[in-house]
Amino acid sequence: MILQESASPADLLTVRIGCKFIYEVSVPTPALLDIEPHLEGVQQLLGESLSIGGGLPTESVSNSHDNHLLRLTLPPGETLIQHDALVEVLATEDLYGVEAAEFVTPDKLPADYLRYVLPSRFCESDRLASFAWQTFGHLPVGWPRAKAVSDWVHHNIEYRFGSGHFELSAWDIFQRRYGVCRDFAHLTIALCRALNIPARYVTGHLPDIGFIDPGSPMDFHAYAEIWLGGRWFALDARFNVPRIGRVKISHGRDAVDCAFFTTFGAVKLNYFEVWAYQIERGTVHVGDPIDLTKRLDGTLTMRRTLAR
Repeated sequence: MILQESASPADLLTVRIGCKFIYEVSVPTPALLDIEPHLEGVQQLLGESLSIGGGLPTESVSNSHDNHLLRLTLPPGETLIQHDALVEVLATEDLYGVEAAEFVTPDKLPADYLRYVLPSRFCESDRLASFAWQTFGHLPVGWPRAKAVSDWVHHNIEYRFGSGHFELSAWDIFQRRYGVCRDFAHLTIALCRALNIPARYVTGHLPDIGFIDPGSPMDFHAYAEIWLGGRWFALDARFNVPRIGRVKISHGRDAVDCAFFTTFGAVKLNYFEVWAYQIERGTVHVGDPIDLTKRLDGTLTMRRTLAR
């Protein structure tokens, strides 16, 4: 069911998100951490805890996309980083209203959004422009073209778990025809930008609300957002269906702007775990052990929180 955006408390869902990982370095190594929710719109933080190496000093900074980062220095040896949060989101499918959203030509875009129609390191829209216009240029502008891009990527790129690599770009994926969610996002963005549709890269959590649990380990997720009708809409060619309950961490031109951990030196990842699932508000507290018996998602039935 698609709900109106002017949702009442009965239409709000609570999602538990978090991650735990251990990094090892041999010398002091500067780093940037980007794992906390990007609070915007109706995404509301109910509670949060973040532990970094038992109390390593950090400095809060923001980048040019208004993402919240923490700057720190990893000491020699292992460092445990753990984040846990409860976030309230609307029980609304993320493409609600997109069909009526109008396309804005580049000459009328807000100045800050022009970067989202230009090529970037991992989204070479200039190299894909000829293919994009030949394949989608006959369609009506705006959403029909963006939807066709998502459909094409979904049906022509094979999702292959574990095939990702930090050097691969949209052009690489276009040629080899398989990849992971990062690659689906980069190719979607590049094709949309080639058609003058503003598009940006997003990292975050995607619980399986109203969606069958695929059975794979929970992980961070990457997808695209397109700007139509004065707002951003999620465009996720990996699944190619509207989803509920996304929790955004970062957005930017491509994966360079949204890495959950950036180190300025050699580093080894010794442990990695991510969680994102719907819970009944008040039954779980930040820092509680991960208990999937309290999970409400993973089925085609969406269970709402009762009005408070």
